[in-house]
Amino acid sequence: MNLIKSVSIFILAGLLEIGGGYLVWQSLRSDKPLWWGILGGLILALYGVVATWQTANFGRVYAAYGGIFIIMALIWAWKVDGFKPDRWDLIGASVALIGACIIVYAPRSQ
Repeated sequence: MNLIKSVSIFILAGLLEIGGGYLVWQSLRSDKPLWWGILGGLILALYGVVATWQTANFGRVYAAYGGIFIIMALIWAWKVDGFKPDRWDLIGASVALIGACIIVYAPRSQ
C-alpha cells in the first residue's frame, strides 16, 4: 500500500474514533442530547470499518493507531477544547508517532 493512502486511512480512522468518542462523551458528561451519543456510537462503528482498509495485519495496524491516536487526540483537544499541549505532551506524542511509523512502515522480508 502506498504511504499517502495508508496515512490517509490512519487520519480518517483517527477522526472517526476521536469524533465519535467526543460525541458520546459530550452526551454523557456535558448535557448534550442523547442523539449525540447515538451518532457518536455510529461514527465509532465506522472507525472499525475504516481501520480494515489498511493492508498490514491487525496487530500492527492497531499498535500503530495508538501512536497516531495520541497525536490526533492532542490536536483535537487543542483545536476543539482549547487545551494547550505542553512540551512533554509534544515529546511524548513524537516518540509515540515514531514508534507507530516503525511498526507499520519498517522494511521487512516476508
